[in-house]
Amino acid sequence: MPTESDPADRPPLRRRLVPVVALLLLAPWAAECSWGGFAIDGFLPVVIGLAPMYGGAAILIRETARHLGAGWPAIVLLAAAFGVLQAGLVDQSLFNPGYLNDTQYADTRAAAEASLVPGLGFSLRQAFDYVGNHVVLTICAPIVFVESFLGAKRRLSPWLGRQGLAVVAVVYLLGSLLVFASPEGRKNFLASPLQLAFATAVVLTLVATALLPRWRRPHPRRVRRVPHPLWVGLLVVLVHFGTDLAPGWAGVVIALALAATVGAVLAYLSAGARWGQRHVLAAGWASVVSAAAFAYLVPPYSPASPTAALAGDVAVTVITVALVVGAWWRLGRPSSAAVPVAAR
Repeated sequence: MPTESDPADRPPLRRRLVPVVALLLLAPWAAECSWGGFAIDGFLPVVIGLAPMYGGAAILIRETARHLGAGWPAIVLLAAAFGVLQAGLVDQSLFNPGYLNDTQYADTRAAAEASLVPGLGFSLRQAFDYVGNHVVLTICAPIVFVESFLGAKRRLSPWLGRQGLAVVAVVYLLGSLLVFASPEGRKNFLASPLQLAFATAVVLTLVATALLPRWRRPHPRRVRRVPHPLWVGLLVVLVHFGTDLAPGWAGVVIALALAATVGAVLAYLSAGARWGQRHVLAAGWASVVSAAAFAYLVPPYSPASPTAALAGDVAVTVITVALVVGAWWRLGRPSSAAVPVAAR
């Protein structure tokens, strides 16, 4: 189980804070900008405004898993808990039928209502999209990118001590409270007690599952064939294209089945002795690349000039390519030699 290094062996504070700041800024960009949600002039305000909440959550989730010696199963479960917390309790977009009415996505509610959950008043289609995007884009992909830029020894080690974690926790809580209280965040909507209780129960269940000791036990590496990382990335890309094959409940079933199947395949492959960080990176960059490709096809939340919208899409492409190429190159250096990453 990873533990904090002896203070004499720890890197200087400046070096330890670099990946923290990188994750703090990358999480909100990936969550809201990488898929075309904002024109070029909205990037900076979004990243700065949402960094405490999105970036703070990504740091807390990553550090919790690494301090416990757990890995990707725990990270994914905590990311799902954050997705439900964010959409169900903070901005409450999951339960607010008019949440997108002041955006260019107001017409999507009609399709979402085809999969309403009786008695709870939320769309399972929207729940899959909202929570799934938080899992993949807000939390997992940014963590993968930042860890891939680090050397093998720092990749799976905690970056912050207790004081640092306490500071990040306060920053996250303040950022979430600001969104909850802001007219632009929660939009003056308040879910029913039943809806809030349901969301709270789901969050607690996911967190409790993520903290189970089983995720911290070492798993034996098995001798099995592991595909090239690019095939792993292609598998994830195909899932993104397959989640919108049908409307209504049929589409939700297909999307859930695809996500579960790919998750099981990745879990199986990651137990192989030849599975390394480049495979993890491929799964992460595939999600961002898929989102970036669709950026040219979707409008930003708020109307923008064609020039500003196109500039934002081009910027997304440039940033995504820089992240993918840079991380891939960094993993090819001797200091980033592959280390076992199954269930870690």
